[in-house]
Amino acid sequence: MRKAAVAMAAAAALMAACGGTGSQPAGSISVTMSEFKFDPATITVPHGKVVFFLQNIGTTSHDMIIEDGAGNRVAGSELLSAGDTFVFTVDNIDAGTYTYFCDQPGHRDAGMHGTLTVT
Repeated sequence: MRKAAVAMAAAAALMAACGGTGSQPAGSISVTMSEFKFDPATITVPHGKVVFFLQNIGTTSHDMIIEDGAGNRVAGSELLSAGDTFVFTVDNIDAGTYTYFCDQPGHRDAGMHGTLTVT
């Protein structure tokens, strides 16, 4: 019995470390990814720490990259396989307008991008 409890605790810790919690954390922003779009396509958040709950509901891998108006990468999630979820935290983002997009070849050009406004 104790071995089963330890194994379950270890599995839960591993999933949390990888971001694959499966459930949306309180206060996070839910973003779904599919071919070839983000939903929502526009997001407004206050500056500081921002937590996204990413859900890949598509049939291919996707990620979420955030870049500033000068094209500099500010943050990026890990690559999510079809059906996966990930808690993507940006610890400190300044006020401004950003673009988010999928960095997989051809996805951004196919329309998989959005606007992030930080107030």
